[in-house]
Amino acid sequence: MNIYSDYDLKKHNTFGMDVKASTFIEYNSVDELKSIIPTLGGNVLHIGGGSNLLFKGDFEGTILHSAIKGIDIVEHDDKEGKVTVRVGAGEVWDDFVAWAVEHGLGGVENLSLIPGEVGASAVQNIGAYGVEAKDVISTVETINLKTGEARIFTNEECSYAYRQSIFKNELKGMYAVTHVVYTLSTKAELKLEYGNIKAVLGERDSLTYADVRQAIIDIRNAKLPDPKVLGNAGSFFMNPVVSRDKFLSIQKDYPQMPFYEVEGGVKIPAGWMIDQCGWKGKSLGRAAVHDKQALVLVNLGGATSDEIVALCETICRDVKAKFDVDIHPEVNFI
Repeated sequence: MNIYSDYDLKKHNTFGMDVKASTFIEYNSVDELKSIIPTLGGNVLHIGGGSNLLFKGDFEGTILHSAIKGIDIVEHDDKEGKVTVRVGAGEVWDDFVAWAVEHGLGGVENLSLIPGEVGASAVQNIGAYGVEAKDVISTVETINLKTGEARIFTNEECSYAYRQSIFKNELKGMYAVTHVVYTLSTKAELKLEYGNIKAVLGERDSLTYADVRQAIIDIRNAKLPDPKVLGNAGSFFMNPVVSRDKFLSIQKDYPQMPFYEVEGGVKIPAGWMIDQCGWKGKSLGRAAVHDKQALVLVNLGGATSDEIVALCETICRDVKAKFDVDIHPEVNFI
């Protein structure tokens, strides 16, 4: 376990905000986490890789970070072609995806190259290219940050929805995820309908999980900036889901509008709407909209959180004015 005071958080947030935490504690096991809980008081925040955060200033309190590692197969059902895997919350998400593909296990290949850590996948319900973490999560192992008691949440108990979970709402800040248990597949059940995956893959007689993973990596690398080069938090906004009536109303004026039928309505890409408002590649101060993907806001260098928030709010107003649709940040403001 490592405990630091007046700790620089720059390497723990992909936006590259120059901020500090009063106390930073990184633990390596469940027992270490339990041991520090009685000492916690006041403002406490548990973070993962910092890829979905925007710090608005120094954090006056204690930040916790998991370094719990390990990827273990706990059950192998040959008949159903299912494999249950238990993963430490501190594992890098894409390392786990790479491990799964290398072991011939499918279900997470569409989520390749998403930044962050395994624990956050269960909190944020990360998703991309037609797949969400909830599709493969079996259970989530946690520790209550007040009592130190262990609790295992089933998939159903996590109340998953688009970029939502019980850990972001009713139980926000109350539990630390220590392990996530996933159910993966040995049978090729590839999902290729979303985005331009098929175009990248081309015509092939047979496809593997590795083929799909490489296609996703190629797509993401072509349009998303490397946070080590250009500070960003990936997709800044959630894609709005609108009623069918609202969708049809917008489609009359924009027949070329991309969309996806989902439960509860129609999902419209927020990046497309932002692009239609003329923001793609434009800046406001030292904050900008990425020139290859309008869903991504970037730090051009030395941007303050106020500049990024101002850009976010301006974009939201413009989208509302043009389409009468509300878009909301996926990034958490701290």
